[in-house]
Amino acid sequence: TRRFIEGRIGNALWLIRSIEQRRQTLHKVMQNIIELQPAFFEVGSRHLLPMTMKQVADRVGIHESTVSRATANKYVATTHGLFSLRSFFSTGVSAVDGSTMSATLVKREIRELVAKEDSVRPLSDQALTELLAKQGIAVSRRTVAKYREELEILPSCRRKK
Repeated sequence: TRRFIEGRIGNALWLIRSIEQRRQTLHKVMQNIIELQPAFFEVGSRHLLPMTMKQVADRVGIHESTVSRATANKYVATTHGLFSLRSFFSTGVSAVDGSTMSATLVKREIRELVAKEDSVRPLSDQALTELLAKQGIAVSRRTVAKYREELEILPSCRRKK
């Protein structure tokens, strides 16, 4: 009986240590996200910068896959709304002025442009590319098509009413 109880206590202590380690890892990851994305937290989602899990992993001193597991199905409440931790990680897209912006921001712009379009004459991928260029976002038509598909937005010929 004594060995059985000691075994269970050992298992319980291991579980408690594991939960604490997970909490510390998530805390370090979130702290680094905040440090790498100050404009997002101060101004809003339009200022989300490109950031990879590898960048955060290198700063925290853990493997990239650990960052991936730590951020899976986790959310953060900010003054700008509720966001998935995964939404902070995206590749960069070059702007016309040479700076980089988050692909997430470009997708948001595409979604907004499609939402405002005339349903009788919907915007083609080329038209979206040109409108984004006027906003200072340099992306190819193929990139716009890829992002549109990821957003589950139909092609212009299928959006026409």
